[in-house]
Amino acid sequence: MPSDPTSEFDVRLEVLERLAPDDLSAVTALVAAATEADGLHPLSEHVMLHLPSTAPGADRHLLVFATPAEGGAERLAGYGHLDPTDAVDGASAEVVVHPDLRGHGVGRLMVGHLQELSPDGRLRLWAHGQQAGARALAESLGYVSVRKLWQMRRSLRQDVPALDPPPGYTLRAFRPGADDEAWLAVNAAAFAHHPEQGRWTAQDLAFRMAEDWFDPAGFLLLDGPDGDLAGFHWTKVHGSDPAARHGHDRIGEVYVVGVSPAHQGHGLGAVLTVAGLRHLRSQGLTQVMLYVDGDNEAAVRTYSRLGFTRAAVDVQYSRPLPSAALTDQP
Repeated sequence: MPSDPTSEFDVRLEVLERLAPDDLSAVTALVAAATEADGLHPLSEHVMLHLPSTAPGADRHLLVFATPAEGGAERLAGYGHLDPTDAVDGASAEVVVHPDLRGHGVGRLMVGHLQELSPDGRLRLWAHGQQAGARALAESLGYVSVRKLWQMRRSLRQDVPALDPPPGYTLRAFRPGADDEAWLAVNAAAFAHHPEQGRWTAQDLAFRMAEDWFDPAGFLLLDGPDGDLAGFHWTKVHGSDPAARHGHDRIGEVYVVGVSPAHQGHGLGAVLTVAGLRHLRSQGLTQVMLYVDGDNEAAVRTYSRLGFTRAAVDVQYSRPLPSAALTDQP
């Protein structure tokens, strides 16, 4: 294990299955400092939701503590999250370095250790916001860009078109407990080829329903003519928490829109998107955002027609499996 990324600091690494309260507090403070410095969140929602979890799982938490070589208090310099569960695409990781300790090799140290923790040597890294430093680090370590996730935005002050469901289809609100299983089934079918969304479990749903922002009135379901669940639009409102240190203006989000494969081809995606926009507008919001894969041309066209434009890009980098290791795969 590398002992010090720079002569200025002595470092200590810990790999944990779950975070103790003190570690959770330190990681949360580090994330807040990075968010304030960079103007964007360094970790995905998936990682943030799982930080407090005490349930056993495969995820690993990497903590790097640094102490000045000349003496002083130890502090958390970096945090890395590893999800090793995807046997097809390889382990996925996200890292964040404290703004005060960047440029000292902490990020490189973490990525190298996460590679060692990866079950087969492969690793995918998310870099939020296309920051030059993250790109330079990834490329210097032999990573290549494999996926781009667009953030698109739209003003809700603009007109939102009226678009009614086709005959026989009915919009309603999600009913926690009663609709969970049906929604999970449609979500899995609608996103069968999506690297994250299609694998949501009942626990993943429960995590989000326990969040302060969850509002079943903004979780819109579309029932088909036969009473089956045809699609959904889960909206989200976040930001501007008076108690939060790093709050921002409230903004709506097209959180997830999905259509059952059995009901595709009827324009239901646009119907559901518009229904969600109108709901968010009714809450007094003036801006709405969404995330979409940059290579999903059909979805990008749909959102563009509805007035959305690209505002930011998150990039996923991948470290290919060495050719020598490929020969050892079954």
